[in-house]
Amino acid sequence: MYAKLKRDVKEKYGVTLKKTGAIGISAMMHGYLVFDQNDRLLVPFRTWRNNNAAEAAERLTEIFNYHIPARWSVAHLYQAILNQEPHVKEIAFQTTLEGYVHWLLTGKKVIGVGEASGMFPVDPKTRRYDAEMIKAFDGILAVNGIPFGTEQIFPEILVAGENAGALTEKGAKFLDPDGDLESGIPFCPPEGDAGTGMVATNSIKPRTGNVSAGTSVFAMIVLEKELSKPYPEIDLVTTPVGDLVGMVHCNNCTSDLNAWVNVFGEFAALTGVDIPKWKLYDMLYFEGEKGDKDCGGLISYNYVSGENITEVDAGRPLFVRTPESKFTLANMMRAHLYSAFGALKVGCDIMLKEEGVKLDRITGHGGIFKTERVGQSFLAAALNVPVTLMKTAGEGGAWGMAVLANFLVQKGKLETLADYLENKVFAGQEGVTLAPDPEDEKGFEAFTKRYKKGLPIVRQAVKSMD
Repeated sequence: MYAKLKRDVKEKYGVTLKKTGAIGISAMMHGYLVFDQNDRLLVPFRTWRNNNAAEAAERLTEIFNYHIPARWSVAHLYQAILNQEPHVKEIAFQTTLEGYVHWLLTGKKVIGVGEASGMFPVDPKTRRYDAEMIKAFDGILAVNGIPFGTEQIFPEILVAGENAGALTEKGAKFLDPDGDLESGIPFCPPEGDAGTGMVATNSIKPRTGNVSAGTSVFAMIVLEKELSKPYPEIDLVTTPVGDLVGMVHCNNCTSDLNAWVNVFGEFAALTGVDIPKWKLYDMLYFEGEKGDKDCGGLISYNYVSGENITEVDAGRPLFVRTPESKFTLANMMRAHLYSAFGALKVGCDIMLKEEGVKLDRITGHGGIFKTERVGQSFLAAALNVPVTLMKTAGEGGAWGMAVLANFLVQKGKLETLADYLENKVFAGQEGVTLAPDPEDEKGFEAFTKRYKKGLPIVRQAVKSMD
């Protein structure tokens, strides 16, 4: 990527890139990267998708009285201890992918607070690892004969705007073997894709949030206070400045919907009609708008893979109806579109309805929103909140990380990240906001009631279909 950037600068401006204002590193969250005292990688990188830490996560959730997802770094570490893996006693440093790259380029073992909150629970008051939970986990380490404490091996936490080191000569040579890049460029704290997504959508203030909807879907809602109790459906992380965020992550979103659209594309081809893919999506999504508000009694489960939010262990996509259901193309497409947000609504309803979390706006980004209005209006109906789409939201995490790097060098003395985003980054940006339609809200509620009632059908399908 750096080589491409350097080449682009040379082609467009006729100069050799030698320095930048600041640099930031972002990558996938969580995972397990551990090194010994000689900086030797002890085991191959275990990503958040290495779903082998369920036992550890369950035990830690009980010990901490705090929901610990299996993909979090501390769960990976504890699972390695439970497995009696010999490398554990040699660990001198544990980090995540972006923390590792940052360390490689700067020599600094630090991490952004948002990414840190996916390694180990963070106290939003102190912006540090939760002291009581650190004490509890240190006890676990001691009982198992592990010769270090948690904070000895975890990276130091920094918040957005703090200096996280500078590019070393070794790091500069690593990025640019030609030797043109100069050392000394400042770095902002490294962050995961969730944190950079919040920045890219201007969703770091309390009572705001964002939904990223593609193959999977997740919602991140910035909370005003802690939840009353832990929920397995809700991960608690933080913004890049350390404010508490409730995250609902669902494994399934558009994959099954895409499969249905492809089937209609095959039918069109059989008739001799060549419909461009984008037009096929538009036609079918707009047809879904015409369906009954409750989808005419049709239910769709888009579970190409298992879904933790609704306790379905494996993928079994299902489309279900009764003889009395109104089986039309419009209702079918509406049901598939509702289903894309079905599990997300189940999780978010816990925060919004059971916990009374206040939410003023959601910013959406992802492929399901490419067709004008449809996905946006259905998400608004699902969450009962206005949904905004911005052109910059599609730029994703890399752009959000660049904004955080720029904040390091451009922020005023008293300027917060929220003010910087509002007044400088997003001022004048084009966006389209849709408020939820009351009738759509009622229809989605009726669909959700049937959706939840029918979940045993999917669970039985997991048992009955190999």
